[in-house]
Amino acid sequence: MRIKKISYLCTLINNRGREPHQLIYMAVKIRLQRHGKKGKPYYWIVAADARSKRDGKYLEKLGAYNPNTNPATIILDVDGAVKWLQNGAQPTDTAKAILSYKGAMLKNHLAGGVRKGALTEEQAEAKFTAWLDEKAGKVGAKTDGLAKADAEAKAKAFEAEKVANEARIAANTPVEEVVEAVAEDAPVAEADASGEEE
Repeated sequence: MRIKKISYLCTLINNRGREPHQLIYMAVKIRLQRHGKKGKPYYWIVAADARSKRDGKYLEKLGAYNPNTNPATIILDVDGAVKWLQNGAQPTDTAKAILSYKGAMLKNHLAGGVRKGALTEEQAEAKFTAWLDEKAGKVGAKTDGLAKADAEAKAKAFEAEKVANEARIAANTPVEEVVEAVAEDAPVAEADASGEEE
């Protein structure tokens, strides 16, 4: 009896004081597990027990997320994520955004429509494929835009460096002319000196 009371109290605390009939029991969460070094995070997307530590044991690794690149690199097993979502796993906010970005949430939604009979399997697959193509176009456009902006920035920097080099050369040129003029006078003076000796 005492164990049930403690369990009940822990459940109330974990559910932020909700009424017993509104309690939310979440055994599995899809969340990020931090790896990498200080200042350069790299995350694994995992399905883990809600009670385990952030970087502790996990049930299955679903993918990886690298926010250090632009655009961020995301590798995700979409079918594995959909399987966990259908089994009741709750994604955290960040994980939900990543799953939405890669289409796992849409695929789960379409699978629910197939189960209810609103869609056929072929229609759901066609919708998902169309969405993937559209998403790939958007990501490709962003990548191309970033590459173009980077190339323009390099060209501007090169031009600025070229102008600075020309200005520096122009500033140093009069000094070289004076040195050349002195050097030209020296052979004439030597010739005069040799002519006098004869």
